[in-house]
Amino acid sequence: MAQPTRRLIIKSAAATVGAMSVAPQLLAQSAPVRIGYAMARTGPWTGGAQTSQEPNYLLWAEQQNAAGGLDVKGVKRRIELISSDDRSDVETCVRTYEKLMGSDKVDLVLPPWGSNANFAVAPLANRYQYPFLAPTALSRKLAEMKLPYFFLLLQQPKPMCEALVDMLKANGAKTLACIYVDDLFGLENYAALKVALQGSGISMVEDKSYPGGVKDLSPVLRSMKDKNPDAFVGFTYPPDTILASRQAKEIGFNPKFFYASVGTAFPLYKNVMTPAGAEGVLGMGSWNGKTSPGAKAYFDAHLASQKKEPDRWASGAAWAGLEILTAAVKAQGLDRKAIRDFVANTTHKTIIGDIKFAGSENVGTPGTVGQWQNGEFEVVWPKARATAALNANKPAWK
Repeated sequence: MAQPTRRLIIKSAAATVGAMSVAPQLLAQSAPVRIGYAMARTGPWTGGAQTSQEPNYLLWAEQQNAAGGLDVKGVKRRIELISSDDRSDVETCVRTYEKLMGSDKVDLVLPPWGSNANFAVAPLANRYQYPFLAPTALSRKLAEMKLPYFFLLLQQPKPMCEALVDMLKANGAKTLACIYVDDLFGLENYAALKVALQGSGISMVEDKSYPGGVKDLSPVLRSMKDKNPDAFVGFTYPPDTILASRQAKEIGFNPKFFYASVGTAFPLYKNVMTPAGAEGVLGMGSWNGKTSPGAKAYFDAHLASQKKEPDRWASGAAWAGLEILTAAVKAQGLDRKAIRDFVANTTHKTIIGDIKFAGSENVGTPGTVGQWQNGEFEVVWPKARATAALNANKPAWK
């Protein structure tokens, strides 16, 4: 059953003053900014949503309200978050946003978790003209839809796969095996990998798709082990990332380069695998506390407020998106068309570096590769973005 609607608002002392004693214009100014979203709190999306996304929304509202409210073109107004559980269900997600934007007419919306949910909701947000800064959508198709109100914060499949292949080639890999989840995320990344491999000198010795919710990957992992590839690449979601890692360890499949996708950069990964067991594992990641002073301040604030670490990939993008939205509202108020234009036409300074958009795509952040080293998920490629040098020979599983 879905959790009841959650509202977060810190009321000012002025709210206790009788309405008749306060000037009407002051009452209007002190009205909260109503910001709506749907988020997985139950179902298979929950791990990602509650690691990379909703904690950032809560932290942002907490920080803004503690400072007197969101700066709306010079007027501080408290944030009210209006949210509900989408139950990891696309239809529920779409219905929720339809209500938030169509009948509730909230001031702003924040995106749901994952490529599939964003793919379903993006056209709706565009129709209602709500700026949508999506931190967990990885889809070239979304960029190609040319929706002017929709912005993708994550690096997309092409730059991410190009960075991966560039790293493998530069470090002597000649063969690769790949698994990928049979959905939009997996299919697009697999296609981008095949293109990136062309002319690289790296051959794909085996590739295999698998259904979402898979419970056993050991047969395909055993087959790949027999081919002894230099690199394993998994375009996987958090449960599958951990499943593939555990089963690779069980069967002794330990290529020089072991790369999994969503969830590798989660603190959960090193906790489940143990820091020693995670050592040398590669994955999608783009930042950590060494990336910038702002990133370190954000990391510390997240840990203090949410009692857990952010992940080293999409959490940074989520916070960067909130930084961009904050700046847009400060400059443009709650005029959604003006916010959209500000987002589209500005180079934004964020904790993960400069972000700028070409259409819907973030072209300011290059493709990156991360790796667990001594309990931290370091950015290791490209070298210009690295927080640590690549370990080009994964140690044995522990």
